[in-house]
Amino acid sequence: MVKPGGICPAAGPWKAACSIADIHRMPYFSRLILFLFCLVVLVESRKPKKRRWTGQLETSKPSHLYKKNPDMTKIRHGKPQPLLRVDDHDFTMRPAFGGPAIPVGVDVQVESLDSISEVDMDFTMTLYLRHYWKDERLAFPSASNKSMTFDGRLVKKIWVPDVFFVHSKRSFIHDTTTDNIMLRVFPDGQVLYSMRITVTAMCNMDFSHFPLDSQTCSLELESYAYTDEDLMLYWKNGDESLKTDEKISLSQFLIQKFHTTSRLAFYSSTGWYNRLYINFTLRRHIFFFLLQTYFPATLMVMLSWVSFWIDRRAVPARVSLGITTVLTMSTIITGVNASMPRVSYIKAVDIYLWVSFVFVFLSVLEYAAVNYLTTVQERKERKPQEKLPCTCGLPQPRAVLLDGSYSDGEVNDLGNYTPENGDKPDRMMVQLTLASERSSPQRKSQRSSYVSMRIDTHAIDKYSRIIFPAAYILFNLIYWSIFS
Repeated sequence: MVKPGGICPAAGPWKAACSIADIHRMPYFSRLILFLFCLVVLVESRKPKKRRWTGQLETSKPSHLYKKNPDMTKIRHGKPQPLLRVDDHDFTMRPAFGGPAIPVGVDVQVESLDSISEVDMDFTMTLYLRHYWKDERLAFPSASNKSMTFDGRLVKKIWVPDVFFVHSKRSFIHDTTTDNIMLRVFPDGQVLYSMRITVTAMCNMDFSHFPLDSQTCSLELESYAYTDEDLMLYWKNGDESLKTDEKISLSQFLIQKFHTTSRLAFYSSTGWYNRLYINFTLRRHIFFFLLQTYFPATLMVMLSWVSFWIDRRAVPARVSLGITTVLTMSTIITGVNASMPRVSYIKAVDIYLWVSFVFVFLSVLEYAAVNYLTTVQERKERKPQEKLPCTCGLPQPRAVLLDGSYSDGEVNDLGNYTPENGDKPDRMMVQLTLASERSSPQRKSQRSSYVSMRIDTHAIDKYSRIIFPAAYILFNLIYWSIFS
């Protein structure tokens, strides 16, 4: 009902009735707009509200089927409880300080033997070095008895053995992509400390049998500060503590064996220390030196023997051949010594090369002796010709007269010789000359010496063709039987 007069009161039950009456009195189009507005408001009020972006990813709520393990490394609010109580102990002191020596076991795995240098007398090796000891200060409670593994950052906070390489020249710990250091701690305080190291150490080599030699080198480990009263260094599993890769090989050496030893080392100022040895024996491959040294030297010696078959009057040929072989041997000796240390003793290769050089040099001296004796012989043969009378305008006598090696039968033939033009002076000259030579005993002795001198010059080359090869073969038999 609407109050008469058309005026709605400000409050009371008549207000709602007046509002409904007003809506009914509104035009149809206005009522439609009002209805649509109320419908939109109702729909928007039922949509879920969007959360504001805070810069963090939203994670789904885990299912009740998945049980998450507790994070033992998470620091709780309040006083933290670390697993390893590093700050509660003084790790500048060794474990069980003041008590007996702490045993530290060592084992090594050789990864590669990189190089052997004869000039520097050293070797380079890459290895995994592992230490084992017990430090009760690092013990921690664990229900599963599982160990904890750490990287190199914890090493700087706890005590580790101060092992170093004796007689090392250079060494470093690999750091790609991070420091190659591993520390593993067990609940009872047992510690495994491993690192990957490349070390270059000295090796005392004996080259008296080079290149038919075998070398034994050692890598020595020792504690730097702790004597045997504080630290007992030992091989953890005896000979089994050293393991090598089967693929290790070297270009010039054959690795025969690896083995371990240990002994005490004494220093007068500090005392006794435990020292561990990694020993390995190397035998040199001889095939390379056979091709590069022995075979060329043997060929040069054999080439020098060719001059014994060349005519002694071919001076340029025999001299050039001898000089070439001598210079080649000098080059071979220089090349071998350039790659070797300057030792004060004779090496096996030096004996072979210098004996070969002597053989080559003796072949040059042999030709010098032959050439000298031939020259002396020719000079003595010219003296009888210079003492003959002038034969100007006369036909030349037979060559046997000038040679000085004629026989009695030739003398008889010359005695019956008559020239074609019938000239007697030529015959008389020949007969007189022959008669004077036959009547003089001095000329007979000279003639015999000329013949013997000619025989000696030819015999030197003949004997050298046999003596030189036989002597060189005998030398090789003795050499290889001693050094091989």
